Amino acid sequence: MKRCLTLLAVVIAVGTTAGTAGTLAVFHTAAGELGVELFDQDKPVTVQNFLRYVEGGLYQGVFFHRCIPGFVLQGGGYAVLNPSSTDPIGPPWTNLTQVPSLGPITNEFSVGPRYSNTYGTLAMAKLGGDPNSASSQWFFNLADNSANLDNQNGGFTVFGRVLWGTNVLNEFNTLSLGHNLVNLQDVYGATNAIAGLFSDLPTYASGTAAPPYTSLVYLSVAVTTVTVQRQTNGARLIAWKGFAGPTNIVEVSTNLVSWQPLVSTNGVDQPMSVTDTSPPQPRQYYRVRFR
Repeated sequence: MKRCLTLLAVVIAVGTTAGTAGTLAVFHTAAGELGVELFDQDKPVTVQNFLRYVEGGLYQGVFFHRCIPGFVLQGGGYAVLNPSSTDPIGPPWTNLTQVPSLGPITNEFSVGPRYSNTYGTLAMAKLGGDPNSASSQWFFNLADNSANLDNQNGGFTVFGRVLWGTNVLNEFNTLSLGHNLVNLQDVYGATNAIAGLFSDLPTYASGTAAPPYTSLVYLSVAVTTVTVQRQTNGARLIAWKGFAGPTNIVEVSTNLVSWQPLVSTNGVDQPMSVTDTSPPQPRQYYRVRFR
């Protein structure tokens, strides 16, 4: 499947000895990948909070636990201890665990540039009536929810946007109850509080019965940043964490408008680097794209 041309926000001036630019998060699922540009500079508290969970390994075994087609796809709240279990998800819930909270963060919806909850954006989930209650949970907007989510509970902070993988999001918009979407309260009763957490559970299984743990929509998140290091001979070493699959393209510019290719290479899931030995310019910038 061909990915659309994508940009990892990387603009580093050559005048600095070293620099670090924006972060790319890749959400891996059995349905495909979602490449997400994080707004490090514009929503610093929110992005750093998200990265603490990712880099701390707290999202291991996590799955998408809520999907409302035409609205949101939510994760980051619950995980499974043994994803290989063929038991149906349900009582006594011993295979289910909650993602540990690192504490609530300040709502940044009105901090810096205003990013609306439009289709393909990534935003923080939070408790009703408490704008500063976001912690581990987040959601992808499956539609333009700006009229709703930008104007309630202090606004839901958008801290990233999908660069590739909107076809994956589109798949979740096709779900319906009985067709890869299950309401566990219908299965275990309206008084079952834990089942109530999964009233809109996406799954790879069809039907209205509780799906096995193996059929939940699991995900993992990998993140990368890019650095530029000026060498003693004036050359610039551009380094980044590669991703297998898309072509990794490094480009250079002197004006942030016209970009010239420096190198194009097949990506690998390990650190990658390239050296620019051309004469340095007064202002020089680099970016990495994935295609």
